[in-house]
Amino acid sequence: MTHRIWDIFCQVIDNFGDIGVCWRFSADLAARGEQVRLWVDDPSALAWLAPQGCPGVQVRHWTQPLDLQNLPPSDVWVEAFGCALAPELIATYAHYTCANGLKPLWINLEYLSAENYVERCHALPSLVRDGPAAGRQKWFFYPGFTPRTGGLLREAHLAQRQADFDADAWLHALWPHLQHGAGSPNRQPGEQTIALFCYEPPALAALLEQLASSPQPTRLLVTAGRASRTVQTLLLDEIGLQRIFHLRGQLSISYLPTLTQHDFDHLLWAADCNLVRGEDSLVRAIWAGKPFAWHIYPQDDDAHHAKLEAFLDTAQAPASLRQFHRVWNGLEGGPLPALDLAEWGANARAFAARLWQLPDLSAQLLQFSPENR
Repeated sequence: MTHRIWDIFCQVIDNFGDIGVCWRFSADLAARGEQVRLWVDDPSALAWLAPQGCPGVQVRHWTQPLDLQNLPPSDVWVEAFGCALAPELIATYAHYTCANGLKPLWINLEYLSAENYVERCHALPSLVRDGPAAGRQKWFFYPGFTPRTGGLLREAHLAQRQADFDADAWLHALWPHLQHGAGSPNRQPGEQTIALFCYEPPALAALLEQLASSPQPTRLLVTAGRASRTVQTLLLDEIGLQRIFHLRGQLSISYLPTLTQHDFDHLLWAADCNLVRGEDSLVRAIWAGKPFAWHIYPQDDDAHHAKLEAFLDTAQAPASLRQFHRVWNGLEGGPLPALDLAEWGANARAFAARLWQLPDLSAQLLQFSPENR
């Protein structure tokens, strides 16, 4: 198979989710022999997400106008998550023909969802009606959880990476880099570990109270950024939480440094339970096969409610996990259900096993039929 050049366009909106997915996607394509140019309007996050870079991936600053000087034309154009291709690229290469005799493949890569419309809309063409590319087709590609969608990002070597991972050794190496807050700075016998990567979940105070009052000691590993700020602010403001910590002392909180994408994977593999947010971390939590809950990105029109319910249906989530999600995300009030790691873990492993049987996103895009263009 002839390896191609890909131009992938990404705009950093907020929280680095878009650039996180686009980087994993670019690196995965490169690992399969493709050449990738990742165009980003703000590439600064890659300094900590992927400081080592990746052979085969060229990160380019998406300037206006776009600098295409001395660049060979590409075979695939990808506009990620609703961003429009740079018009300079379209104008320059609108009439370019690839080595296979076809025009460059034009992909609109959409956000991940389990809702029904994904299967209906996946791989549908859209006619470009004006401009230098008038008459061309671009194709909507939807990641998803079923055979009739584009699948999920999953590197070819991911299973081997997980099999080779030593959680105790990784935690031991991480420990000197942690900032310890409430509770003990040292790991306790029988301590369960929970990774927290969140926005500002409405039920966070309830979770901390629950863990602090549990008979089992818990280590909460809090990621840098919004999660750390949210926990620290809550502990300063909630006098009741401080009282519970002093009375029981069963919860220890440690704040993580900024992690690369590889080390974020390691965190999810090392923890006993993962509380994650956004799209990239949800997919990585699924592949980790550990109990997890998802803090979905909140939308002003509450569209995330239907998206969350669709995901829970797809995951065949048990009743306690469904209720936890609804309270954790503020869809419902009432008490926060206790973590049930045994039941949630069995569900997570079964869900991951089903998804491992499906082709991954990169593989599907690499095989996307050129005859349809």
